[in-house]
Amino acid sequence: MRIEKSLPLFLFVLALTGAACRQDMHDQPKYSPLQTTDFFGDDRASRPLIEGTVARGHRREDTLLNTGKVEGADATVFPFAVDEKVMARGQERFNIFCSPCHGRTGQGDGMIVRRGLRRPPTFHQERLRTTAPGHIFDVITNGFGAMPDYSAQIRPADRWAIIAYVRALQLSQNSVLADLPAAERSKLQ
Repeated sequence: MRIEKSLPLFLFVLALTGAACRQDMHDQPKYSPLQTTDFFGDDRASRPLIEGTVARGHRREDTLLNTGKVEGADATVFPFAVDEKVMARGQERFNIFCSPCHGRTGQGDGMIVRRGLRRPPTFHQERLRTTAPGHIFDVITNGFGAMPDYSAQIRPADRWAIIAYVRALQLSQNSVLADLPAAERSKLQ
Protein backbone atom coordinates (compact mmCIF):
# COMPACT_ATOMS: atom_id res chain seq x y z
CA MET A 1 0.00 0.00 0.00
CA ARG A 2 2.84 2.37 0.83
CA ILE A 3 4.48 1.85 -2.60
CA GLU A 4 1.24 2.69 -4.43
CA LYS A 5 1.04 6.08 -2.67
CA SER A 6 4.67 7.04 -3.30
CA LEU A 7 4.78 5.89 -6.97
CA PRO A 8 2.91 8.93 -8.39
CA LEU A 9 5.12 11.27 -6.38
CA PHE A 10 8.24 9.46 -7.61
CA LEU A 11 7.11 9.68 -11.27
CA PHE A 12 6.32 13.39 -10.87
CA VAL A 13 9.76 14.14 -9.42
CA LEU A 14 11.45 12.04 -12.16
CA ALA A 15 9.57 13.89 -14.95
CA LEU A 16 10.37 17.27 -13.39
CA THR A 17 14.10 16.60 -13.07
CA GLY A 18 14.33 14.93 -16.50
CA ALA A 19 12.79 17.95 -18.23
CA ALA A 20 15.16 20.35 -16.48
CA CYS A 21 18.25 18.61 -17.88
CA ARG A 22 17.12 18.72 -21.52
CA GLN A 23 19.37 20.71 -23.88
CA ASP A 24 18.28 21.10 -27.48
CA MET A 25 20.29 22.42 -30.38
CA HIS A 26 18.02 25.46 -30.59
CA ASP A 27 19.27 26.54 -27.17
CA GLN A 28 22.85 26.91 -28.40
CA PRO A 29 24.34 30.36 -28.68
CA LYS A 30 24.37 31.60 -32.29
CA TYR A 31 23.95 34.70 -34.41
CA SER A 32 21.10 35.22 -36.85
CA PRO A 33 21.95 36.50 -40.35
CA LEU A 34 22.69 40.24 -40.40
CA GLN A 35 22.61 40.45 -36.58
CA THR A 36 25.02 42.90 -34.95
CA THR A 37 27.80 41.96 -32.57
CA ASP A 38 30.65 43.78 -30.90
CA PHE A 39 32.96 40.79 -31.40
CA PHE A 40 34.13 42.06 -34.82
CA GLY A 41 35.31 45.59 -35.55
CA ASP A 42 32.59 46.23 -38.17
CA ASP A 43 29.79 45.21 -35.71
CA ARG A 44 28.48 42.54 -38.12
CA ALA A 45 28.04 38.89 -37.15
CA SER A 46 27.90 37.79 -40.82
CA ARG A 47 31.30 37.94 -42.42
CA PRO A 48 31.67 39.43 -45.90
CA LEU A 49 32.63 37.12 -48.76
CA ILE A 50 36.26 37.05 -49.77
CA GLU A 51 36.82 39.13 -52.91
CA GLY A 52 36.56 37.04 -56.09
CA THR A 53 34.42 34.32 -54.47
CA VAL A 54 32.17 32.53 -56.96
CA ALA A 55 29.50 30.06 -55.86
CA ARG A 56 30.17 26.57 -57.18
CA GLY A 57 28.46 26.03 -60.53
CA HIS A 58 27.62 29.73 -60.99
CA ARG A 59 30.60 30.94 -63.00
CA ARG A 60 28.99 32.04 -66.23
CA GLU A 61 31.75 33.04 -68.60
CA ASP A 62 30.04 31.99 -71.85
CA THR A 63 27.75 34.95 -72.49
CA LEU A 64 26.00 33.41 -75.51
CA LEU A 65 25.23 30.16 -73.67
CA ASN A 66 24.01 31.83 -70.47
CA THR A 67 22.21 34.95 -71.76
CA GLY A 68 21.26 34.27 -75.38
CA LYS A 69 22.85 37.59 -76.33
CA VAL A 70 25.73 38.59 -78.60
CA GLU A 71 26.96 42.12 -77.90
CA GLY A 72 23.65 42.93 -76.21
CA ALA A 73 21.43 41.74 -79.08
CA ASP A 74 19.41 38.51 -79.33
CA ALA A 75 21.63 35.74 -80.68
CA THR A 76 20.91 34.40 -84.15
CA VAL A 77 23.14 31.34 -83.67
CA PHE A 78 23.30 28.45 -81.23
CA PRO A 79 26.20 28.28 -78.75
CA PHE A 80 26.97 24.65 -79.72
CA ALA A 81 26.40 22.25 -82.57
CA VAL A 82 22.89 20.81 -82.75
CA ASP A 83 23.05 17.06 -83.23
CA GLU A 84 20.81 14.06 -82.60
CA LYS A 85 21.68 13.97 -78.89
CA VAL A 86 20.80 17.66 -78.44
CA MET A 87 17.51 17.17 -80.29
CA ALA A 88 16.58 14.18 -78.12
CA ARG A 89 17.34 16.18 -74.98
CA GLY A 90 15.36 19.12 -76.32
CA GLN A 91 12.35 16.93 -77.04
CA GLU A 92 12.52 15.42 -73.56
CA ARG A 93 12.75 18.83 -71.84
CA PHE A 94 10.06 20.29 -74.14
CA ASN A 95 7.66 17.49 -73.27
CA ILE A 96 8.26 18.03 -69.56
CA PHE A 97 8.25 21.82 -69.28
CA CYS A 98 6.61 23.23 -72.42
CA SER A 99 3.98 20.78 -73.65
CA PRO A 100 1.55 21.32 -70.74
CA CYS A 101 0.79 24.75 -72.25
CA HIS A 102 2.16 24.65 -75.81
CA GLY A 103 1.10 21.07 -76.62
CA ARG A 104 3.33 18.35 -78.08
CA THR A 105 3.29 19.92 -81.54
CA GLY A 106 3.69 23.56 -80.46
CA GLN A 107 0.18 24.57 -81.57
CA GLY A 108 -0.65 26.06 -78.15
CA ASP A 109 -3.22 23.39 -77.32
CA GLY A 110 -1.68 21.78 -74.24
CA MET A 111 -3.49 20.24 -71.31
CA ILE A 112 -3.50 23.55 -69.40
CA VAL A 113 -5.40 25.20 -72.27
CA ARG A 114 -7.89 22.32 -72.36
CA ARG A 115 -8.53 23.00 -68.67
CA GLY A 116 -9.57 26.57 -69.47
CA LEU A 117 -6.41 28.61 -68.88
CA ARG A 118 -4.96 31.17 -71.26
CA ARG A 119 -3.81 29.87 -74.66
CA PRO A 120 -0.17 30.58 -75.58
CA PRO A 121 0.66 31.56 -79.16
CA THR A 122 1.39 28.80 -81.65
CA PHE A 123 5.05 28.34 -82.51
CA HIS A 124 4.03 28.03 -86.16
CA GLN A 125 3.06 31.64 -86.77
CA GLU A 126 5.40 33.66 -88.95
CA ARG A 127 6.48 36.00 -86.13
CA LEU A 128 7.82 33.12 -84.01
CA ARG A 129 9.28 31.16 -86.93
CA THR A 130 11.46 34.11 -87.89
CA THR A 131 12.39 35.34 -84.42
CA ALA A 132 15.99 34.92 -83.26
CA PRO A 133 16.79 31.90 -81.08
CA GLY A 134 18.19 34.33 -78.51
CA HIS A 135 14.74 35.89 -78.12
CA ILE A 136 13.18 32.49 -77.35
CA PHE A 137 16.03 31.87 -74.88
CA ASP A 138 15.20 35.17 -73.19
CA VAL A 139 11.50 34.29 -72.94
CA ILE A 140 12.28 30.88 -71.40
CA THR A 141 14.73 32.51 -68.99
CA ASN A 142 12.72 35.58 -67.93
CA GLY A 143 9.15 34.75 -68.87
CA PHE A 144 6.83 36.84 -71.03
CA GLY A 145 3.17 37.75 -70.58
CA ALA A 146 1.41 34.91 -68.78
CA MET A 147 4.43 32.61 -69.17
CA PRO A 148 6.56 32.39 -66.01
CA ASP A 149 10.33 32.28 -66.08
CA TYR A 150 11.98 28.86 -66.12
CA SER A 151 15.53 29.93 -65.25
CA ALA A 152 15.48 27.99 -61.97
CA GLN A 153 14.05 24.81 -63.51
CA ILE A 154 15.85 24.54 -66.85
CA ARG A 155 19.63 24.79 -67.23
CA PRO A 156 20.94 27.08 -70.01
CA ALA A 157 22.13 24.18 -72.20
CA ASP A 158 18.71 22.55 -71.92
CA ARG A 159 17.02 25.83 -72.87
CA TRP A 160 19.06 25.83 -76.08
CA ALA A 161 18.15 22.17 -76.69
CA ILE A 162 14.46 23.08 -76.30
CA ILE A 163 14.87 25.91 -78.82
CA ALA A 164 16.48 23.49 -81.30
CA TYR A 165 13.52 21.14 -80.86
CA VAL A 166 11.06 24.02 -81.32
CA ARG A 167 12.83 24.88 -84.59
CA ALA A 168 12.40 21.25 -85.68
CA LEU A 169 8.69 21.41 -84.82
CA GLN A 170 8.40 24.60 -86.84
CA LEU A 171 10.09 22.97 -89.84
CA SER A 172 7.89 19.88 -89.57
CA GLN A 173 4.68 21.94 -89.71
CA ASN A 174 5.73 24.55 -92.26
CA SER A 175 7.87 22.86 -94.88
CA VAL A 176 6.89 22.16 -98.47
CA LEU A 177 7.97 19.38 -100.80
CA ALA A 178 10.39 21.71 -102.57
CA ASP A 179 12.36 22.04 -99.31
CA LEU A 180 13.52 18.41 -99.58
CA PRO A 181 16.58 17.41 -101.61
CA ALA A 182 15.72 15.79 -104.95
CA ALA A 183 16.89 12.33 -103.76
CA GLU A 184 14.52 12.48 -100.78
CA ARG A 185 11.63 13.80 -102.91
CA SER A 186 11.86 10.80 -105.22
CA LYS A 187 11.42 8.45 -102.23
CA LEU A 188 8.08 10.09 -101.40
CA GLN A 189 6.62 10.03 -104.91
